[in-house]
Amino acid sequence: MQALNMSLTRALPDDGYAGTLVARVWRPGVQAGPAVVVVRSDGVYDVTADFVTVSTLLEREDPVQALRAVAGERIGSVEDILANSDESQRDLRAPFFLAPCDLQVVKAAGVTFAASLIERVIEEQAGGDPAKAQTVRETVQAQIGSDLSAIKPGSEQAQALKRLLLQQRIWSQYLEVGIGPDAEVFTKAPVLASVGTGADVGIRVDSSWNNPEPEVVLAVNSQGRIVGAALGNDVNLRDIEGRSALLLGKAKDNNASCAIGPFIRLFDETFNLDDVREEVVHLTVEGVDGFALHGINSMSQISRDPQELVAQTTAAHQYPDGFMLFLGTLFAPTQDRGEPGAGFTHKVGDRVSIRSSHLGALCNRVAHSEQAAPWQFGLRAFINNLAARGLLGNGAL
Repeated sequence: MQALNMSLTRALPDDGYAGTLVARVWRPGVQAGPAVVVVRSDGVYDVTADFVTVSTLLEREDPVQALRAVAGERIGSVEDILANSDESQRDLRAPFFLAPCDLQVVKAAGVTFAASLIERVIEEQAGGDPAKAQTVRETVQAQIGSDLSAIKPGSEQAQALKRLLLQQRIWSQYLEVGIGPDAEVFTKAPVLASVGTGADVGIRVDSSWNNPEPEVVLAVNSQGRIVGAALGNDVNLRDIEGRSALLLGKAKDNNASCAIGPFIRLFDETFNLDDVREEVVHLTVEGVDGFALHGINSMSQISRDPQELVAQTTAAHQYPDGFMLFLGTLFAPTQDRGEPGAGFTHKVGDRVSIRSSHLGALCNRVAHSEQAAPWQFGLRAFINNLAARGLLGNGAL
């Protein structure tokens, strides 16, 4: 099995350690468990004694200054911990990176880009059958075009298009959330179920048409304030969701189907929401069969502003521990991997790299969800672990 490209130069942002990089690491030893860490130029520092969870840190009025005021305990070099995060060669006696979020609910916004909107319509019209996708793609694009990016969701122009498409009997539930007033926001994964860089990501054994979704993921605190961002892979099963949108849960939420990392970059003097709005996310898939796929997700082409998506997420719901919000993707793979017209689908062993200038690189290998490492460290295990390590003093969380 080929190793993942977990080199330090790829994993870090283009400006290296200039930003405020928060992560989580599994620490082995007598009191093994997850640690909140800050990534600095001279190593990885455990700050769990001051911030028991990442959620706790992000609730601070100024998380960046709070981190800068803490020395922490150095637990190793960034390079060594990165190298040990590759699940195929991991030494469980040494630290490795986890997903950088903990108590936050993991939410996702869908159909937020015009290009992916068209592909969702195609999935639906093809009934989840990849063999029909190319024919359906030609038909759909002939009817509604291939670019809806000029249409503002919820606008009168969007409503006029809806009326026209209804007359032509080609309206879709995906068009409703793509150009209608209400965004699609769903729960991607349970709390603590996300995997980090180096871990396997999962696709179901019974899926024959699936793909990675390279995205920017916002870190939002309980007040609805965006405090940072990370990279994410919203692994998607196109055949299952294409059969029915009511199967979204089965298409999106499976063992190891949500990857976030390698860290959360907090908003500070080097990075802010305007940078997120302009971020360009690059995707590379390398198969054991020699197949290679490259894609780009350009945040400047998003149909709904990130702040609007956060507002819609919090409009009628509270998140007392904060949440992580996938912003959706422009990328929708159509490159044939096998038979002409069959499009792209994952194969076990694919190496997936998602990278951007400000957020570094998230690297994972594809496995079947049924064979990937089972998710066993849930909330009870987490709380019991913190208690056993003496970290649950009064007001610690």
